[in-house]
Amino acid sequence: MHFDNEAQTWDNDPKKTERAKIVSEEIISYIKNGNGRNAMEFGCGTGLLSFQLKDFFKSITLIDNSEGMIKVLKEKIAKSGINNFKPVYIQSFEDEISKAEYDVIYTLMTLHHILDLSKIAEVFHSALKYEGYLCIADLVKEDGSFHSHIADFEGHNGFERNSLMQILTAKGFEVVFYKVCLEIEKISDNKIMKYPLFLMICKKN
Repeated sequence: MHFDNEAQTWDNDPKKTERAKIVSEEIISYIKNGNGRNAMEFGCGTGLLSFQLKDFFKSITLIDNSEGMIKVLKEKIAKSGINNFKPVYIQSFEDEISKAEYDVIYTLMTLHHILDLSKIAEVFHSALKYEGYLCIADLVKEDGSFHSHIADFEGHNGFERNSLMQILTAKGFEVVFYKVCLEIEKISDNKIMKYPLFLMICKKN
């Protein structure tokens, strides 16, 4: 898995940290009060987004299926002395995520790697408490060039707003917020390409 190979150098890109900061500010702005709330980051990587939210939520479970990322995350937690993080390595998202445990689930640049969107929406719905929030930050639909450097990429080339909303509402969510909050710049064929990133917030009904 290429994420295992990239784990040690993942945090070296300041743009990833800035991206996490912007998304965290949008989440905080909408939810407003994280006191007493238990959160889960799905596809946490090295925890860049959760480190921005560490003082906002009571506790955060950080889940990923990359052993390399979880290893780096555990090292970062040990160095920082954070005591409200629980890193968890899982192999099967469907079988190993607790039911009705979280007030908030958030995910940054992970959903486009998940092939079965209906299934993961069900997993999120069952993992959230009633009226809990699901926060998805990911790519707006793009032409496929974002992952052109990965020969065997299997996933989605971003998401069209209404299509994603339909999947989520069919599984019991109400979309309550949508905003394009930043652009990711990448160089492709010696050209600077810009890829908008959205934040969609849904409420469990």
